[in-house]
Amino acid sequence: MTDIATFPSTTPTRSSRLRTVGRWMVTFTGFPLGGFTAELLVGPVNSITAALIGGLITGLFVGAVQWWGLGSGPGRPAPAGWIAATATGFMVGLGVGAATVGYDTGLGSLVIQGAICGLAVGAAQALVLRTRLGLLTLAWPPALAAIWAIGWAVTTSIGVQVDLQFTVFGSAGAIVVTALTAVLPLTLNRK
Repeated sequence: MTDIATFPSTTPTRSSRLRTVGRWMVTFTGFPLGGFTAELLVGPVNSITAALIGGLITGLFVGAVQWWGLGSGPGRPAPAGWIAATATGFMVGLGVGAATVGYDTGLGSLVIQGAICGLAVGAAQALVLRTRLGLLTLAWPPALAAIWAIGWAVTTSIGVQVDLQFTVFGSAGAIVVTALTAVLPLTLNRK
């Protein structure tokens, strides 16, 4: 008689996937908290200096909360790497994005700014994720560009006073962005 070893399944259960997504959804708070802090410390995004410093501040909040939201699994990146990548990407992305649209706050301008900022954050985060996800990380920057453009479109469309030149989309946009990016912690927990 042969003994057959059984190993625990590496495929996440439905309840573990729901916990992962639920934890990730809480991270939407990093966007308004970071944006509000940047607004208090820097003011409106109406110059390259305000965009760079405001982007850095907002990115620190978003990165820290997202790192927590990734959970404690083996795929979780190191905190310093994730937070630094998010903050640096946000700083560069907002600086380039806001300057590209001339600090305009119309719907089209904010969609472009969001796409540029999302692309920069996605590229910086992909550098941290590459050892864990390999070539799959190539999809992250363009996906985040599209998702962040959607975040600004949602925020602008519901009537938020975007003419106040915030560093990041509002809570409604943040919830949509967070829901659309929940694929990241699910993927990291699956690998």
